[in-house]
This record gives sequence, C-alpha cells and structure tokens, in this order.
Amino acid sequence: MSAAAISGALYVVSTPIGNMGDMSFRAVEVLSSAALVVAEDTRHSRRLLDHYQIRTKCSSYHEHNEARETPRLVKRLEDGESIALITDAGTPLVSDPGARLVTAAIEAGIAVVPIPGASALLAALVASGVAGEKFTFFGFLPRKGKERLLALTEIMRMNHTAVIYEAPSRVGSTLCELAESGASKRTAVVARELTKRFEEFARGTIDELAERFTTASARGEVVIVVCGAERDEVTEDSLREHARQMRMDEMTPRAIIDRLIDEHGAPRNIAYRLAHEA
Repeated sequence: MSAAAISGALYVVSTPIGNMGDMSFRAVEVLSSAALVVAEDTRHSRRLLDHYQIRTKCSSYHEHNEARETPRLVKRLEDGESIALITDAGTPLVSDPGARLVTAAIEAGIAVVPIPGASALLAALVASGVAGEKFTFFGFLPRKGKERLLALTEIMRMNHTAVIYEAPSRVGSTLCELAESGASKRTAVVARELTKRFEEFARGTIDELAERFTTASARGEVVIVVCGAERDEVTEDSLREHARQMRMDEMTPRAIIDRLIDEHGAPRNIAYRLAHEA
C-alpha cells in the first residue's frame, strides 16, 4: 500500500540525526506527497529535502512563531491539505517544537500520523550498555535555579536510568554538578555525534567523565545516559523507619506509599501498611 500522504492529515515525520542513510522510504514518500512541510529551520531542512529530491514547499515553524502559525496550519488541514511536521534532526516534539500544533490538530479532529525513524534518545540508550527497561528522559535540564537543582536531585535519587540532552559546552559542568549531588560513583555514558563519522560512546563513572569533559569540551550533539542508583537492602524495619521520618515531615500516606515504592523498592502491600501505621 502506498505511503503517500492522505488529505487532511498531520504527519509527524522523523528525519536523520546525522547519517542521511537513516531516512526511511515511507518518510520520503510522505514528504514528497504532502501539500506542505513545516520545519524548525527551513534552510537546514531544505538541504535534507533536496538530497532526496523532495520539492514540497517548506515553511518555518518554531518556538517564536508557533502561536501565530498554528491556527493557519490547522485551517489548511481542515480544508483537506496534508502537512508534514519535521525538526532539524530526529523525531519532532522530543525536546523540539511541535506539541502545540499536534494538540491543536487533535482538538480539531484532524488525524495525526507518526512516521517513525531516528531518535538521538533511543540511539544513545540502546548502544550505551545501560539498562533500558525503565528510564526517565529529562531532555535539556533547566539552565539554573531551583528547577535545575530539583532535576539534578531527582536524577541522583532515581533507581532507574536517566537520559539527558546537553549542549557540548555544558557537558563537563553538568557532570560535575551530578557528581556533587551525590552520584559521583554512578556509571554513565556520554554519547556524541550519533550516526556521524566521529560517533563516540565515552563510558565511566560520573567523576571520571566529569574530569574528562571539563578538561576538554565535548564536540557535536550530546546525550548523557546515567545509571540508576543501586537500591539499599530492603528490610521491613528500614522501611518502617523511612515511613516514620516521612510522617514526621507531614507527608500524606499516599505520598509515603509512593516514596517507599519508587525510592526504596518496597512491595506495594507493605508500603501501604507501613504508611498507615506511621
């Protein structure tokens, strides 16, 4: 069956994150047959489209114009035109613009169709050697203030994998802050230039990687994958003490249950009982 774009549908199309060979046949066909391609940076995307001889008109859509452009694009969709949303690289909406348009299209009853493909998040995770059964994606961390501190603290406390996007110039400082927050001996991987000629996976403890990338800044796009903290041996007595301390902090039984399960690995039935005993 043809993958050509259907009238009146919004396509969310993944594009290569570096290696042009990662463009899917379906993505090429949809982009070629759509009435319009909306892109974060039309100059960047035009090079990709030209590489695949895609002549579809390209219009800019980014954080500075999305409020203005969204109603116009939804009107075109309602009029029966197909529109393909792409980002500079990878999968749209994953730390990139597009959520406003997708939400507006859904609210208008427009079909939203994903065209899967490359993602730096998943490429880094599957080749990192770090457990990927459960992970939290943080995107780009807040640059400063309370929000950044809260994010770093959450990563330090988590018992499962964390994945972070980071600018090359800030990799060293972010790793140093993670080390200072208590995660210095945690295993981590810095993945850079994914799918490109100089692709690299730097592995080690957060301390070791912080020293390396503070001495010499990373180059290219970077994904940091951080192992979760090892769980302490769980005993009912230790869980009871945690519950008691949380109750003294005036936490609700519901919050205590969640904390005992998420941070201390308590079975749900024991967490429920201890929270209400406390």
